[in-house]
Amino acid sequence: MITGSARVEDLMARRPRLAGFDAPAVPLPNTEILQALFEMPSSAREAIVPPGLHPTNPAALVLQAWRCPESPWGAFSLVQARAQTRSGVRPRGFVLGAACDNAAAASALATGFGFPAAPAEIRWQRAYDLVRLAVSRGGETILALEGADPEPLGAGDVQFSGTLNLADTPRGWRLVQLDPEIRATRAERLRPKLSAFRAAAWGDSRLDPYWPVSASITHADVELLPIRFVCRPDELAFTGTERV
Repeated sequence: MITGSARVEDLMARRPRLAGFDAPAVPLPNTEILQALFEMPSSAREAIVPPGLHPTNPAALVLQAWRCPESPWGAFSLVQARAQTRSGVRPRGFVLGAACDNAAAASALATGFGFPAAPAEIRWQRAYDLVRLAVSRGGETILALEGADPEPLGAGDVQFSGTLNLADTPRGWRLVQLDPEIRATRAERLRPKLSAFRAAAWGDSRLDPYWPVSASITHADVELLPIRFVCRPDELAFTGTERV
């Protein structure tokens, strides 16, 4: 069984402090979710996730972007780089790095749900035949992703794995489980192309999403649900999961 080998102390650099486990549910209506899956070299597979998680074989990086026109903090976009893993038997996206273009939203997502969201400029372009996403910071493009040739899918055909955010919590360093409720109304398959990716800006310089696998764009009403479980990052989920 493959398990992560990263030192939790190293992963905790620039991780947020979770204020508590009582953040209320957050509705995010009319959200667009752009998701693209890329295969990575197996050389970094175990090294980028903590011992409490099982990386996939082959190694996979998921780029997931939300464009939220409505929220308690105003409109915002959130982009995540997620190592695809399993926590116990459940598929989970371990968030390596994230970017957000709304300071109030970034702060609330960090202190309430553990997202390591750093400020960035996020630009979307949507046309009938493609979706383009660009993320820049300090005048440098750190991500340029394109999804072309949309093909209609059933609203329920796209699945999203749950989220794990490593954070400093009132119980110590924990993997915070977040299972957003996503009620999709429309979905399309896309052909992904990654033209810029600055790995260090997304949490680890060893990230190398070299082979595009799949992509989709989904319109949905999203709701961030209250946190119910956390996991010890250095212990497998079978024994390290805690109810909050």
